[in-house]
Amino acid sequence: MAEQVYNEAYDTLGIGERLRQAREAKGVSLDEIASQTRIPIRHLQHIEREEWDALPAITYCVGFVRSYANAVGLDGAEMGRQLRDRLGSTRTRAPAAEYYQPADPARVPPRSVALITVVLIVLAAIGYYFFRSSIDDEPAAAVTVPVPEAQAPQQPQPQAADPLQPQAAAGQPVTLTATGPVWLRVYEEGGATIVERTMAAGESYQIPATASRPMIRVGAPEALRITVGQTVIPPLGPAGSPVGNVSARPEDLVARAQGQTPAATPPVAPAPVPPQ
Repeated sequence: MAEQVYNEAYDTLGIGERLRQAREAKGVSLDEIASQTRIPIRHLQHIEREEWDALPAITYCVGFVRSYANAVGLDGAEMGRQLRDRLGSTRTRAPAAEYYQPADPARVPPRSVALITVVLIVLAAIGYYFFRSSIDDEPAAAVTVPVPEAQAPQQPQPQAADPLQPQAAAGQPVTLTATGPVWLRVYEEGGATIVERTMAAGESYQIPATASRPMIRVGAPEALRITVGQTVIPPLGPAGSPVGNVSARPEDLVARAQGQTPAATPPVAPAPVPPQ
């Protein structure tokens, strides 16, 4: 009998109160329920206070109550059904839209006044358009005025540097650079060989400054680039014609480039092909 009285008294409690009591009996805070059910804590507070109008649609209210009830050990499905039955007949509907009485015809301005107002607005817009157009055109007209261009002062042309003289070339380094595969021999006049080899394209060799009277013999003059300091010396002979007995002293090479040497050295026999 006592259990029946307790159940009847419990059933008279609101849904929110039952949820709150179950939560407090478990010793769980609203923050923990919100973290477990993913329901915002403000919605949980509205549920416990049964402020159903502050919650979203009925479907969301029922879902929130079901999740809350399951989290505190109650029958979520049953409590959700009870809430659906209750809100289906008691939930406050959205306020109806307000309707206003039509304006008093006596207070509405005549149609002619409205038409004149529209015409004035159109005329004002057209006048403003032409006014802006005239302002925008003024800078363009000013731009068309020809302005004589000031001529820039003529800069003095740099004078070509004087060519290197043979006497000044003495002591300058002599560099031999292969522009293609080329065989050459550098030797002392009437003496020993300084270097003899086949150079690959891009390879360079500088004649030692200690050489007293170096001479050059080359198999393909067109594939050998000779420089004295920064001065480039023309090829020692025509393409495909080996040459030899050419002085490699810097002053002699510069004099040869300036045409101060005798005629071109007669071609010599083809250079031997080095063993592979």
